[in-house]
Amino acid sequence: MTDPHSQDRPPSPRVIAREAAGSAPEPPPPAAAALTHLDSAGRARMVDVSAKDVTARSATATGMVRLAPPAVAALRGGTLPKGDALAVARIAAIQGAKRTPDLIPLCHPIALHAVDVSVEVRDDGVLIEATARTADRTGVEMEALTAVAAGALALIDMVKAVDPAAVITDVMLREKSGGRSGHWSRP
Repeated sequence: MTDPHSQDRPPSPRVIAREAAGSAPEPPPPAAAALTHLDSAGRARMVDVSAKDVTARSATATGMVRLAPPAVAALRGGTLPKGDALAVARIAAIQGAKRTPDLIPLCHPIALHAVDVSVEVRDDGVLIEATARTADRTGVEMEALTAVAAGALALIDMVKAVDPAAVITDVMLREKSGGRSGHWSRP
């Protein structure tokens, strides 16, 4: 099937060079059929999950915002110029989980049933943990990861006047459960 809009786009420099050389169009990558988010022509697509069973699913992700000692002290003392950075980070994390399919192109919109967020001030920064839960046809790993990333970005926005060198590190999936693959936990 051809792309109905392909006539509207000028050919890429690569296509022009290939046509000038008289060579045939490139076939799709050989592994394209095996990749779930590519169609037979190698184009990105959203996977059809309609045949999957609805099951309870959960995912937990964590991430760290590394901060200088003055920023940690301001968080602990409640003296940041912008206000309660930890509350803002929690709300941003929840909002990030809810907006995941708007931010991650091939992520399915799912009904989130819960998003729990904790923020823990440590001597070297703030640990953010988010757990997302649903009963749906696909997992909530991306929602948990997006929650952590959004919370970390909001925290940096709140502390940047005190610590412009703050760094987000170690954003990762810790655990997931539900669906055909069952339970997985980071070793």
